[in-house]
Amino acid sequence: MSEQLQLRRSDVREEENEEEEEKKKMNSPPKAEAVKVEELNLSAMNLESIPIDSLDLNGICNLNLSNNNLVDGNPRKPSPIRYLEELNANFNKLKSLPENIGFELVNLQKLSVNSNKLDFLPNSITLLTDLQVFDAHLNCLRSLPNNIDNLAKLQVLNVSQNFQYLQALPESIGLLASLSELDISYNKIKTLPCTIGCLSKLQKLSVEGNPLVVPPIDMFGSEHYNLNAVKEYLYEMMMNQNCSSSPKSKFGLGKLAKWKTFSTRTMSNRDSRDDRDQYLMADYQSINIDVPTSPKPGGGSLFSPRRLFSPRSTSFSK
Repeated sequence: MSEQLQLRRSDVREEENEEEEEKKKMNSPPKAEAVKVEELNLSAMNLESIPIDSLDLNGICNLNLSNNNLVDGNPRKPSPIRYLEELNANFNKLKSLPENIGFELVNLQKLSVNSNKLDFLPNSITLLTDLQVFDAHLNCLRSLPNNIDNLAKLQVLNVSQNFQYLQALPESIGLLASLSELDISYNKIKTLPCTIGCLSKLQKLSVEGNPLVVPPIDMFGSEHYNLNAVKEYLYEMMMNQNCSSSPKSKFGLGKLAKWKTFSTRTMSNRDSRDDRDQYLMADYQSINIDVPTSPKPGGGSLFSPRRLFSPRSTSFSK
């Protein structure tokens, strides 16, 4: 009998303890549970910083932070979003990107930061070797990183509408072997790097709104201008060493060949040559020099040193 009473008392105590625990849970404030999703949309929420503490960002692949009030791109705490593949931070007030962006977002493929107040890009951004699309139009960028050619997979680059701030492009832009679209419209660029002539995969080049001198702006006179003619124009200037941005001195022809950009065979058609020739100055034309001495076997004239690298010259003049 006594044993039964003891068991009954213990059961009652357990029930009382359970009731007390339930009351504590009901009276205590709810705890924020970690959110685990692959896509996270935090746009238009008046955010001034990323709420890293209340979110589990470790598994996020697509993060949308557009239309907020983000000012500082450097988070107070390290951001655990190494698996991020797409980041949209358009329409904020960003003055800078995280200094360690290239070390943290190692899997990033698409970065959109248009319509901000960026005036420079951190050097580590060139470590984003998986980056395929980079949109930084409508900012205050004054330059692009000199080693931008590290972005070997970059296909689309938009740095348009940086207006009076962006006045030149780095020569290394001609080493972006995968680049197919380049938009530099509405800036203050007067001269395109001659290395652009080596971008064999480039299919779209937007330059309107720039005070271009080289190449002549007339080459872009129509909506359907001949891009191949533009590339060959720049290529021949580079090969004639009459371009201040010749990669021979700073990059070397070997590096161009390594990236398989050093070729004009893909654009050596008659139409592109005809379009190009009307813009070439006499200084860039091939010149034959007749020498009044004994001719060498096989011909009576020598060739100009400029013809040595010209894609148009396939044999010696007879």
